[in-house]
Amino acid sequence: MEHNNIRKNDNEVYEIIKREEERKRTTLEMIPSENHTSPAVLEALSSIFNDKYAEGYPGKRYYGGNEHVDEMENLCMERAKELFGVPFCNVQGYSGSPANMAVYFATLSPGEKVMGMHLNAGGHLTHGWKVNFSGTYYDSVFYGVSEEDSLIDYEEVREIAMRERPKLIFAGTTSYPRVLDFERFREIADEVGAYLCADVSHISGLIVAGEHPSPTDHAHIITTTTHKTLRGPRGALIMVTESGMKKDSDLPEKINKAVFPGLQGGPHQHQIAAIAVCLKEAMSDSFKEYGSQVARNARMLSEELSEKGFKVVSGGTDNHLMLLDLKSKDTTGKKAQEFLEKAGIIVNKNAIPFDPLPPATSSGIRLGTPALTTRGMKEEQMKEVATLIDEVIKEPGEKKIADIRSRVKSICEKFPA
Repeated sequence: MEHNNIRKNDNEVYEIIKREEERKRTTLEMIPSENHTSPAVLEALSSIFNDKYAEGYPGKRYYGGNEHVDEMENLCMERAKELFGVPFCNVQGYSGSPANMAVYFATLSPGEKVMGMHLNAGGHLTHGWKVNFSGTYYDSVFYGVSEEDSLIDYEEVREIAMRERPKLIFAGTTSYPRVLDFERFREIADEVGAYLCADVSHISGLIVAGEHPSPTDHAHIITTTTHKTLRGPRGALIMVTESGMKKDSDLPEKINKAVFPGLQGGPHQHQIAAIAVCLKEAMSDSFKEYGSQVARNARMLSEELSEKGFKVVSGGTDNHLMLLDLKSKDTTGKKAQEFLEKAGIIVNKNAIPFDPLPPATSSGIRLGTPALTTRGMKEEQMKEVATLIDEVIKEPGEKKIADIRSRVKSICEKFPA
């Protein structure tokens, strides 16, 4: 985008934007929760809908002048319902955390019990972690992974649920590289009478592409961000399935009330317009091929790194991300992140299961393939990227890093963002 008006009116902001564009253009973005959106999504995000206040829902607004806002929001909802095969969707959530907060408001009273994956095992802050609202206002218990293979032990999940009797169970992760068994989670939820919420923020694009099982037939509620593998703007969807409607026919209305007026005021209608655009893109055959390539690239990258002596947590990946245990590499996640960033490879330090180091240092890094795949990279490039990562970790000196940085720029030129 040219940003001519910004350049004319605020050159300081313009220059920062251009520097960020240059950083993005010349680096390999491998943080699994980041992606490159299409120009169409960005255009919708900067559209005239930014100017409109639209508190309420289609046909029930508190302000006038919302006829076209209603059209856009209805279109967005219908596309989401079609794409995920659900009867209800709220598209007003500002992002993933507020969306999950709305699920709490709709299903629990303060102090009631929620069960989610432990943060250090790959879970999310909003699934009950103590420093988050979810662990502050609700009683939270956790399941984790096996120390032997770093996989979810569903019998252990069941045992914890039977003992603790949570009212809400989250099936969702941020750094778990394996398929989630939503059917098994549902069986456990039914045994204890809990709502099951599938937070598929990381894998929603893979679900749409058929690269990960869908939770639609099992979960009562589905939440997802729209900016990760779905490749849209920063936003969120909250969906209720047929099972959710059978469990609680008032659940859609409870979620709507939790979002507005419970948690937020006017929805970001420009964001909703951009979500509508990304949902249409996700309906295409080309997007399904994209999602398939994301998974193929992740498998290849994981295999190549493993062959080079990296310990891949759980032994591989079934989705778009992997977690590397660096304890045997004489470095920490924090150091590896810094070295790789200097070389133009952007990853994030990440705790590994049963990590002996604190989260701010960590023993691992998390990396993924969504953004590289958006640039058009395939398996052959994953082999090359694995080699670059290996060389940086082996020899993080200035000369080697400068050499890798040059090679990274060369790859980026061949595959422009």
